[in-house]
Amino acid sequence: MKLHKHFLGTRQDILYSIAGVLMTAFALKFLLIPNDFLDGGVTGVSLLINELYHHKHHTEIIGWVIVVLNIPFIIAGAYHVNRRFAIRTLACVVGLGICLTFFPGSAVTHDKLLASLFGGFFLGLGIGLAMRAGCAIDGIEVLALYTLKRSSFTISEIILGLNVVIFLIAALVLSLEVALYSGLTYYVASRTIDFVIAGLEEYTGVTIVSGKSDQIKRDLVLRMGKGITVYKGEKGFLKEDFEHSVPCDIVFTVVTRLEVRRLKNLVHAVDPNAFVFTNTIKEAAGGVLKHHKGH
Repeated sequence: MKLHKHFLGTRQDILYSIAGVLMTAFALKFLLIPNDFLDGGVTGVSLLINELYHHKHHTEIIGWVIVVLNIPFIIAGAYHVNRRFAIRTLACVVGLGICLTFFPGSAVTHDKLLASLFGGFFLGLGIGLAMRAGCAIDGIEVLALYTLKRSSFTISEIILGLNVVIFLIAALVLSLEVALYSGLTYYVASRTIDFVIAGLEEYTGVTIVSGKSDQIKRDLVLRMGKGITVYKGEKGFLKEDFEHSVPCDIVFTVVTRLEVRRLKNLVHAVDPNAFVFTNTIKEAAGGVLKHHKGH
């Protein structure tokens, strides 16, 4: 039982994985494949191969092509990430293949714009849920990690470059229209993945420079319940009087993006002239972020 839980994860991870597979299968089977659209990554390559060999609309063939093409990346994932990631990813990919092979279905719509937009949305939703469960439905992430160690590019740049190649091939061997709609699908899927992973609680770092920092610190901690970090600095150095400066506390805190407006209003009420700037934080852990019930 402990071994089973170690590799498959918690009940929440399993539910996320199942939901991710179902959403991805829905996007492919009911929206993208019937309209001859592609996606990026290994899934996009699978769809392109399927189109080139004239098996379009035969989702049972596509399902197993996706499984076969992902296997090398899953094996690589076991070495470059860990065995748990590889086993979870294998389970998701095989589950996707089973859904595409055995589940009946037909096109929800043949409107190309609707198919592209909502196909990308449900595809991104499925991939994002799988990533939240600690696995992947597409092996291109593993390829990007492998390439990252041998180049100066970021993972995002590597994935984008690989997908551009796929869409260029699609434009040459299929049609420019298919490539353009597929690019739109990929963009919507990417934005949806970002939203699913970060969610409404994407964290924002806020830096505040004010002469009334003592009151601002009290309000942040006692009224908003936030943890703060204080840097000792100086302010002044104006063009008219460059030699004049005074010590000040520079306050840094982390909030969700839903709380940014409240924080700015709080600071403005204390000091309308306070200098406040924000920056997006991709990942935050530890410290005083928020309290979850049941944890």
